[in-house]
Amino acid sequence: MDFEYSDKVKALQKKLQGFMEENIYPNEKTFHHQVNEGDRWQVPAIMVELKARARAAGLWNLWRPRDHGGELTNLEYAPLCEIMGRVPWAPEAFNCNAPDTGNMETLLRYATPEQQEQWLLPLLEGKIRSAFAMTEPDVASSDATNIQLSIERDGADYVINGRKWWITNAPDPRCAIFIVMGKTDPANANRYQQQSMVLVPRDTHGVTIVRPLTVFGYDDAPQGHGEMVFENVRVPVANILLGEGRGFEIAQGRLGPGRIHHCMRLTGLAERALEYMCKRVKSRVAFGKPVSEQTVTLERIAESRIMIDQARLLTLKAAYMMDKVGNKHAKTEIAMIKVAAPLMACKVIDWAIQAHGAGGLSEDFPLADAYQSARTLRFADGPDEVHRNQIGRLELAKYP
Repeated sequence: MDFEYSDKVKALQKKLQGFMEENIYPNEKTFHHQVNEGDRWQVPAIMVELKARARAAGLWNLWRPRDHGGELTNLEYAPLCEIMGRVPWAPEAFNCNAPDTGNMETLLRYATPEQQEQWLLPLLEGKIRSAFAMTEPDVASSDATNIQLSIERDGADYVINGRKWWITNAPDPRCAIFIVMGKTDPANANRYQQQSMVLVPRDTHGVTIVRPLTVFGYDDAPQGHGEMVFENVRVPVANILLGEGRGFEIAQGRLGPGRIHHCMRLTGLAERALEYMCKRVKSRVAFGKPVSEQTVTLERIAESRIMIDQARLLTLKAAYMMDKVGNKHAKTEIAMIKVAAPLMACKVIDWAIQAHGAGGLSEDFPLADAYQSARTLRFADGPDEVHRNQIGRLELAKYP
């Protein structure tokens, strides 16, 4: 495996770093101020400006897979996604944000031409946003076969009933389409063929956003994570993705790229936390000497560097495997990095918070927000325990 970045990737890295330094970092406080000064669920003006600048700079839809019209492989995209991930809200400026990238990839791979024209094209243009509605409050959704939302055929329509929560983007008024997973055939003996996915426009009668949810007090406005109800929601049968009973097939195809993109971004988030930690400890004196010379500080900095580089290399290996053998055959590497990267980021960010004293807990620094973002990803796209079980089973299978 050769992880040397090509000249094309190096040029894009330089361009992207320049954009971050010129446009993103100077506007971090502006973004949060605009979110907080009015209706928190309206897009801040600075984001509209940044998206226009990024698109004009040719830094748009970099996530798009090469086999579906993109210019970069997963391996080439990884270091670019890492740069964008240094600021949690920054990827949206480049139309490279979750969950939209995963949803766009789902529509690229599984939607009909008519579905793509209606929903994929405006997503690629950044005109609308989307959500993936799978998790439910009344069941352990880490086992997706537990999902109870019903999708029943009634003539030319499907009728949908159920409750979902932790649906990222749901509170965002720009979220125009939901990819909804539920049961079309609950009696099927094969529990992995009971589920299907349908496209539900936001303005469909019976779709209700109950409330935005918070993570450690953060509501992640203006996108947020919503609890929502589907009550006798009717959509045309043509809104089904791929066909009845194929929900798990779609989920596996969607979640692979989504999981590794999270890990790419987390590596950048942890890298920035380490930078904050190093700068802070060099500027503080405690017990007669700089905090940077305290043994515990040096150990934490060293461990952070080791863990970040380990996570980056495992991410690159997973991306390489996805490019070479496909997402399905790279499932072990994807599962491993989905466990390793959030754990790494949580630890590095926690040490950075500790280095800042009580200030690290405040909004004067981006570390508390970074921590809640990293901690969330130990659940999103499958909790650690599920991925560990999968890795363990795959390892045992080597020894029949």
